[in-house]
Amino acid sequence: MQQESSTSVSSVSQVVVGIDVAKRSLDCFIDPPAQSFTLSNDDAARAGLVARLLPLNVRLVCIEATGRYHRRVAADLIGAGIKVALVNPQRAREFARSIGKLEKSDRIDARTLAAFARAAEHRTLEKPQENQTELNDLVSRRRALVQMRVAESNRLGDEQPKLASRQGKKMLRLIEQQIEDLDRAIAKLIKSNDDWKGKSEIIDSVPGIGATTAHQLVAQLPELGKLNREQIAKLAGVAPLLRDSGTMRGKRTIGGGRESVRAVLYMGAFNAMQHNERFAAYADRLYAAGKQFKVVVTACMRKLLIILNQMIKTNTSWNGQLAFNHP
Repeated sequence: MQQESSTSVSSVSQVVVGIDVAKRSLDCFIDPPAQSFTLSNDDAARAGLVARLLPLNVRLVCIEATGRYHRRVAADLIGAGIKVALVNPQRAREFARSIGKLEKSDRIDARTLAAFARAAEHRTLEKPQENQTELNDLVSRRRALVQMRVAESNRLGDEQPKLASRQGKKMLRLIEQQIEDLDRAIAKLIKSNDDWKGKSEIIDSVPGIGATTAHQLVAQLPELGKLNREQIAKLAGVAPLLRDSGTMRGKRTIGGGRESVRAVLYMGAFNAMQHNERFAAYADRLYAAGKQFKVVVTACMRKLLIILNQMIKTNTSWNGQLAFNHP
């Protein structure tokens, strides 16, 4: 009992930090000594923050994912050897409500993030590879253009005046050209990095999976090959989640994870079901068992992700016979 008490005290006494990131400011909370302060989100202020935290032997810094704005401070901290966890804003907000924090401000959010860092286990970020930020920005821009393309295509399906129709078609051609430009830039960037290039070639070796899907996964899921099957499935949000309580056994559903990765996996799995014999046979077995399309494609998404994770972990190209050994 005495040892457990000592461990608990040690855990509480370790320093954790919460940082609420905005475009021009960083609200920070260090615990202990329960200290709040605000800095500018610029190079000099971030360097000062790193210098302030290094002597404290910080166990973990918790930061909300905020698009582009969190990247610089996270990279600076990781580069200095300080562990950083990036959390989903929705999870952070749910945690705040669970501890009775209904108010919301930048300073309160920083304090809540520090409490979240102490209360839960978090996966820490790895040091980003060179050009990772540029690759992420290009992929993000491409994703936005694809959404615009879908919207414009849907509008063209409706009856419109001739002028609106001409403008819509012109816009679609422009969007298509920009997507092609981005695809070339992304491919060039991936080929310039041996690790990215190797992963991309392994993913591309799967029949039905093209270079575009491979590039998207390399950029948006750098953890491929570094986690076990359960971890990678949860990270992408394709793990079946329990819905049981007492004697009730609910339907398993998926959720959480990275929505953008799920979108890529959906298209990859859909194409594999059409053009890959092993995935087509797997889907047919599920259909024969009475499963609906949504369940079938979700199962194929998870199967594809787990196979790709194992292929990259073992540096092995596609081998359908080996890849389907596990359920």
